[in-house]
Amino acid sequence: MSSARSVAALDPGRSVVEQLRERVAAMEHKPAAQAVPTLPGLAALVPLHAGATYGVDSASLALALAAGASQAGEWVGFAGCADFGVEAAAELGFELSRTVLVPDPGDHWLEVAAALVDVLRVVVLRPPASVDARAAGVLDSRLRTRSSVLVVHGHWPRVAARLSVEESSWTGPTSGAGQLLERRARVVVHRGARPPQRAELTWPGVHRADPQVHELRRASG
Repeated sequence: MSSARSVAALDPGRSVVEQLRERVAAMEHKPAAQAVPTLPGLAALVPLHAGATYGVDSASLALALAAGASQAGEWVGFAGCADFGVEAAAELGFELSRTVLVPDPGDHWLEVAAALVDVLRVVVLRPPASVDARAAGVLDSRLRTRSSVLVVHGHWPRVAARLSVEESSWTGPTSGAGQLLERRARVVVHRGARPPQRAELTWPGVHRADPQVHELRRASG
């Protein structure tokens, strides 16, 4: 998938809310109690629960959290993510024909996000710099009713877990020109007052690369 036209982007010349309402009528309703799929590398670290909000500090983490649902056949949406990477999404296994993209919802970002939550399993939102508790509460109640998951790239008053990248590096050719092969990042997960949890993840594919994982692989080999 090399073209952004493969994504179910909305027509900027028409009302975003109107187009979303049309998609509501065309899509099937989500099963209320269905578990939200997660990539295997993230399943034990950050299992996604319907009705919850998760915070991230990077676009790569946002894509990783949403990728499992897309691979499992769910519809996924991105609002306010003007830098959405089609190639990066495809590498993670996104089904782009079931991906709704609203790059710039403008002042209507809350209404657009609520409309997406109504019909999609996972919604990735990059909100304005400042979000108050009232605006967050609108989506919180909508998430619980619709059994969706919200992934917020940026500040959000209340989240079930917040993921951030502490350290990141790339590997590739040792000399000369060439293509970068793998990204390794140390990710920290904060959950309220609980001690933070850390894990080493690798891209593409988002796999666990913790020392204990390597030990298990050597033992099983």
